[in-house]
Amino acid sequence: MPLMKDLFSPGSLATVLGAVLTLIGITAYATGAANLSVPTLFYGFPIFLGGLALKNSELRPAKRVNSQALFTQKNTKAPKELAKLIKDVTRWRYGQKAHLESSLQVLKLWDDENPPQLVEIEEIEANGGYGVRMKFEIGGVSMDRWQEKRERLGRFFAKGLEAELSSQSPGELDLTILPALSKNKPSINSNGVS
Repeated sequence: MPLMKDLFSPGSLATVLGAVLTLIGITAYATGAANLSVPTLFYGFPIFLGGLALKNSELRPAKRVNSQALFTQKNTKAPKELAKLIKDVTRWRYGQKAHLESSLQVLKLWDDENPPQLVEIEEIEANGGYGVRMKFEIGGVSMDRWQEKRERLGRFFAKGLEAELSSQSPGELDLTILPALSKNKPSINSNGVS
């Protein structure tokens, strides 16, 4: 599946299209078909070079754990900021070192040499609302720095959210952003009495 995703990236498509047009132009030139060789070479070679440039600066989408259909069902409960976040990190990016680059820089969770990389994202339901879990390879940013920013992380992405951090293995971090539990809200038991 990742190979298919790579094949259909905009950079790959431009590279293949440019290569095919260039090949047609070279073949047409070699066989004396000037009407076909000039336009295909004129357009094909620059498209090919542009595709190679895109491939060089390509950032793969983060792996989506849930299906798009499941997200569509839950979308009515989702804060619009989280829906935008998911859409943003699950598409091809160009010219960036990592997903959420500007957000991580603002949060001071950035390292120029070895930035954190978003590996996967998952939509979840908890605390009576909608949230997301993001798995990062933390790179050159220490776990302590992430812990220092934990309180700000939830508020940063949308109002009324809080962040939870956990680590299953060294160098990896799960950032879960969920609706904040209301401390003043009375609890209701199964009989409807608080």
